[in-house]
Amino acid sequence: MDLSFPNPVRSIFGTPLRDDSVVVNIGPSHPATHGTVQIIAELDGERVLRSDVHCGYLHRGFEKECEDHTWHNLIPYVDRLNYVSALVNDFAYCDGVERLMGVEITPRCRYLRTLLSEYSRLVDHLTCVAAGLMEMGAMTAFLYLVMVRDFMYEHLAALTGARVTYTYGRIGGLARDLPAGWLVRLEEILVQYEEFVARVHSLVDRNRIFIDRLRDVGVISTADALSFGCTGPILRSTGVARDLRKDTPYLAYAELDFDVPVGIKGDNYDRYFVRMREMDESVYMMRQLVQMLPEGPINVDDRRCTFPEKPLVYSEIESLINHFKLVMDGPSVPPGEVYCAHEAPNGELGFYMVSTGGGTPYKVHVRSPSFVHMGAASRMLDGGQLADIVPTFGSINMIGGECDR
Repeated sequence: MDLSFPNPVRSIFGTPLRDDSVVVNIGPSHPATHGTVQIIAELDGERVLRSDVHCGYLHRGFEKECEDHTWHNLIPYVDRLNYVSALVNDFAYCDGVERLMGVEITPRCRYLRTLLSEYSRLVDHLTCVAAGLMEMGAMTAFLYLVMVRDFMYEHLAALTGARVTYTYGRIGGLARDLPAGWLVRLEEILVQYEEFVARVHSLVDRNRIFIDRLRDVGVISTADALSFGCTGPILRSTGVARDLRKDTPYLAYAELDFDVPVGIKGDNYDRYFVRMREMDESVYMMRQLVQMLPEGPINVDDRRCTFPEKPLVYSEIESLINHFKLVMDGPSVPPGEVYCAHEAPNGELGFYMVSTGGGTPYKVHVRSPSFVHMGAASRMLDGGQLADIVPTFGSINMIGGECDR
């Protein structure tokens, strides 16, 4: 009996490119691969001849799990796709269900969802840039960004009751309205953000070590990015100003003034630059939305999807039955199918949903940017240095929950 292990080069690549090449496994246990990604790299010394990227070690089974839960009960599962910006997941999913039901959210809800989507983009980009800086040894810049991000986490927890996975979206609205003083604290945090990000700019933007590690490293061309289906900062870093908020506006984005930052070469430095500029644009949009935010209800008055007020549940039989049916059977979504896409921090986040008319979906498929971008990862890694794998992988900003199938 042959108990020898299979040759990883032969099983993955077929025939080695070189007789003296070395094959190494990076991950999935490596801390920089988030515990869910394996990179098999064939090396010539310190240079990556070619790589094979395997994602999918999380095994959540999100899409199959959706078939056994009501439309309402799926919101906590949706949170855990890109858990760094969970509110965007919530709103994109709820938007898709609302389109199937023909529900139009209230003006206050529309502006609040837009505001919180940009807040989530800010948090997501802060996390990505901070982690990338830390992995290259820039601990001071990392601590600046994580400090202001923690202020934002606490602030979002004051609204939603949770720091990361919020379960705040609702079909037809939101879980609760803003608490007293929330918008005042928001402006304080945005001022702190500007102070700390200015420090990071002064520390790294013209730092020779930082530039040498990122410039002309992890390059992907516009043609390759489009061919692989890349969106978000990765595509925009190549010079393509593709952004769903501009190209197919949703929520309140058509009413906002903002720019779409783009890069030049599609390298790691451009992806850093695009995210830093996008954060500034998000702050600009958030301040516009605070001024535009109207008064009024945050949930639609539609008993097909909105829970009755608690005093009514306790005092009248119709509201009690309505509440019971929504909890046990879920909202009755008319038969049909829909694809709803929002501009998430990493790119196009789309939900394709099929309803057969019951309280549970027949099918929910998520077009998650992280999963798509993993297909293009080897194009950015091949030809680079072994030491460039971690910062290049970090610039892609893969979130494991999104890669799940």
